[in-house]
Amino acid sequence: MKYLDEYRDPVLARRLLDELRQTATRPWRIMEVCGGQTHTLVRQGIDELLPAGMRMIHGPGCPVCVTPLETLDRAMAIAARPGVILTSFGDMLRVPGTDTDLLSLRARGADVRVVYAPMDAVRLAAEHPEKEVVFLAVGFETTAPANATAVLHAARLGLTNFSMLVSHVLVPPAMTALLDDPDCEVQAFLAAGHVCAVMGWREYEPIAARYRVPIVVTGFEPLDLLEGILMAVRQLEAGRSEVANQYVRAVRRSGNTEAQDAVREVFRVTDRAWRGIGALPDSGLELAERYREFDAARRFDVGGLCPVEDAECIAGAILTGARLPTDCAAYGIRCTPRHPLGAPMVSSEGTCAAFHAAGRTPARSTA
Repeated sequence: MKYLDEYRDPVLARRLLDELRQTATRPWRIMEVCGGQTHTLVRQGIDELLPAGMRMIHGPGCPVCVTPLETLDRAMAIAARPGVILTSFGDMLRVPGTDTDLLSLRARGADVRVVYAPMDAVRLAAEHPEKEVVFLAVGFETTAPANATAVLHAARLGLTNFSMLVSHVLVPPAMTALLDDPDCEVQAFLAAGHVCAVMGWREYEPIAARYRVPIVVTGFEPLDLLEGILMAVRQLEAGRSEVANQYVRAVRRSGNTEAQDAVREVFRVTDRAWRGIGALPDSGLELAERYREFDAARRFDVGGLCPVEDAECIAGAILTGARLPTDCAAYGIRCTPRHPLGAPMVSSEGTCAAFHAAGRTPARSTA
């Protein structure tokens, strides 16, 4: 398959690993920001094949995992109302809220539906004018253009029964927040290729210059990641701190300007709470004033909620890379994909889910 099998070639992987071992002279610590990259690293065992002492730090790159508990509780409060169809991507349904999850709520009679694109929710609203259709809009910059397009289309259709519960987050503010932490161990970043396909990498250049950290825009296949790690290590060894692009087949420095225009039209930057991390200034998107009629948080009175995180879950420490899933006392025992205590165990991009699927146990931890 074009651009798939070519990036899983075991012979080339061994060559890249050999070159990495020859290049690295210190135990560098590199963070991959994207949850999809984490799953590839763990599933393929790449993080265990790196030179001695080198460590991959798994960052807050799972959009489902960082969606704040309050947003989930709001979504469930809205979904429980009569006459509402709440729509979402499938991996949001089993993320635990304070008391339950969307899948359990659906089992009790709520009209919760999985969609594959936000435009599906717009179509549902057009087909069911007697219902209020709400789309739970989460994710990084990657999903923002599609969500913006859905709002623009709903506005053109004049739909009054369509709204979004928005919880978009932005990658660069999270990176700077991590780097500002005095306990931060990150010496280089692998930036998420799909985010940069939309936004480009210009906004990463000031971060690399200010904090003196290499940032390599990287894809998601094994060879992408091995080459991205090697590119980062070469910079570290040479004392350079630049933004480089490994994912040349999909990413340009300027990104997708049409997608960016749609996002700027529909959304505006705002402060945003990240689950397990806390509030970060200017780290999210909300609907611009001219599109506030589509804001489900305004349309539905779901205030007065008191979100309560599970006391045993260490998702915050895992999302910031301070801890590994295998450091958690509940991991694989009281917290499993079937019965998760936190989002990182249930999401398809969660670090805990990646470790569990790969059979990682505390005895095999590489921390």
